[in-house]
Amino acid sequence: MIPDTLNRFREEALASGIPSADVERWVGTARPCVNLDCTGDGPVVGRLGGPVMLPADAPDPWCPLAASIDLAALPADATDLPLPPDGQLLLFAYPRVDWTTTSPTPNMGEVRYVPAGTPVEERQMDLILEPDDFVTRLKFPQGDLRRMKPAVSLPEHLSIIDPGPPREVKDFPEHPCAGELIEAWMEVPQGDVTHPGVQIGGYAVDELGELDPAMMAGQLASIEEDAGRRPKTGAETRPEDWVLLTQWWHGIQGLEMALFYWAISREDLAARRFDRAFATMTWNP
Repeated sequence: MIPDTLNRFREEALASGIPSADVERWVGTARPCVNLDCTGDGPVVGRLGGPVMLPADAPDPWCPLAASIDLAALPADATDLPLPPDGQLLLFAYPRVDWTTTSPTPNMGEVRYVPAGTPVEERQMDLILEPDDFVTRLKFPQGDLRRMKPAVSLPEHLSIIDPGPPREVKDFPEHPCAGELIEAWMEVPQGDVTHPGVQIGGYAVDELGELDPAMMAGQLASIEEDAGRRPKTGAETRPEDWVLLTQWWHGIQGLEMALFYWAISREDLAARRFDRAFATMTWNP
């Protein structure tokens, strides 16, 4: 399916007049990903919402559970991310709309990794947030994730963070036809992406299509570190090294145009420092 999708993209891009060399450079940025949703009757590979299962000595999460993923259920080549081969990935979210206009935008969630075989118990979460908190009124989707659909992802943003110096946001330096390539990609049938669900790996999609949301998360994390609100690991946080961990297709009523992501640096991911992930949301009311 992935080669067929990329071949269809090549045909579409070439037909629109984009030079072949530009098309092939863009194809070279493709990343495998996998979409999980609650349709079908396959084995359970994760869950939207549900009970929070954590080790007894783990600290309380500060926000609600959005999804949990059984990493052992994912094929090894489902993404190009250095994910652990097993264990549970727990994704917590605080999709507060007014935070999207706060500068700098704070971290809107957290990620926990529970290694396989770790004893866990259900954590009571009803006292974590105040009753009048905006997020407590949101109905997070619930259900077993039973369908797993491999896919391919291409960038859907026009700009990146160039490491410099100086570090700055600029158009794709090696892709002068980025806008036209994105338009060609939009013409390629992607199959059904059922909401609610999650996308693991690939590129993040937002409504603006300007800066890569994963890089933006890295930039926000760097700002938090410089301000002393986020601990450092010793190595410089480089936004250009950040990738999408998961995109949440939540379908929450009232937040239909809010797109939510968890991103992380490849270095932190390989070291299983999931507490270093940063969650962001774009909002286009």
